[in-house]
Amino acid sequence: MNSPVLRVFSGMQPTGNLHLGNYLGAMVNWIRLQETHECIYCVVDLHAITVWQEPRELTRTTREVTAAYLACGLDPKRSIIFNQSQVAEHAELAWVLNCAPVSAG
Repeated sequence: MNSPVLRVFSGMQPTGNLHLGNYLGAMVNWIRLQETHECIYCVVDLHAITVWQEPRELTRTTREVTAAYLACGLDPKRSIIFNQSQVAEHAELAWVLNCAPVSAG
């Protein structure tokens, strides 16, 4: 029997430049996890619009955070890296999961 595939899915909001807390709290681990897991990393720009964002500024910071992901060492050959708003199915699945009844069992 094959071992299960270990998978990681995580992301950060593009609400400003990445800072030391982002780097030490997440990025260092994300880079390490690429060695042992199938990784999917997202710039969660839809999450960022829970508060007002200037559209041009959000576009700019989304690009900058994506560039920072790559500069820090996330490898697009070993990990999937994407912007949340560019994958409509991401929001669609969230809608389905939020509407699904919760079992009391």
